[in-house]
Amino acid sequence: MISKLVVAVLVIVALYGAAVGLLAWQQRRFLYVPDTARPVLPSASVPTARALTVHTEDGLDLLAWLAPPADDAQPVVLYLHGNGGNIGYRAGRLARLNRLGWGVLLLEYRGYGGNPGTPTEAGLNADARAGYAALVASGIAPQRIVLWGESLGCGVAVRLATEVAVGAVLLESPYTSILAIAQRRFPVVPVAWLLQDRFDLIGRIAAVHAPVLVMTGERDVIVPPAMGRAVFAAANQPKVLWLAPDAGHNNLTEAGAFEVVHSFARQHWKAPQ
Repeated sequence: MISKLVVAVLVIVALYGAAVGLLAWQQRRFLYVPDTARPVLPSASVPTARALTVHTEDGLDLLAWLAPPADDAQPVVLYLHGNGGNIGYRAGRLARLNRLGWGVLLLEYRGYGGNPGTPTEAGLNADARAGYAALVASGIAPQRIVLWGESLGCGVAVRLATEVAVGAVLLESPYTSILAIAQRRFPVVPVAWLLQDRFDLIGRIAAVHAPVLVMTGERDVIVPPAMGRAVFAAANQPKVLWLAPDAGHNNLTEAGAFEVVHSFARQHWKAPQ
């Protein structure tokens, strides 16, 4: 006769296996949280902005919003947003950057904002390459392109910066890797065996040879501030670390990020001659 203890152990093992299986099966639903509605361009706040279509190497047509720079001496930001929402949630950032005189390409990922496709690490990297290629094709010199990665987009920005020439890389709330985040969040799950999309930022940052700004909130409870410090330590010079003492993960812009970015660009970004 099977003892009650053995039965209990078997039940626990079965429940654990089911939980692990569910996490493995649904892992991309946990990582990517898109708003799939197509956002409307707020033309009143940025009258010069327009919607355009960006074509990816694997045949997708993606929505993007482009606000042109004030003149040819200004940088153009390729903005790579975080894992939630869509570009409509970042309309205020588009306006703030454009008021500096900067150009902005607010790229929408596959599976977000009414775009076709399903988000994956490889897919988001392809989307970023397509956004960069669209800027270059429009006549923007590579050294004028500044990558701004927001949260999950930090890994996308760093990956792109290892592949192409850019003027600078801005990292808002960066992590070392999604694997490291998952291991902290699910310590009893063998995520190193199961995780498909790892976004190994810390493993690539040393291959970036452009000025890097790391912006981290000291009260971030989603990405430990120690990860931002680790990314900064691994980056090449020139680099700047901004630690916002009262900011968390999602409110760095309210804590002064735009002012920090503007100051960083004045010191470390140079318009091509």
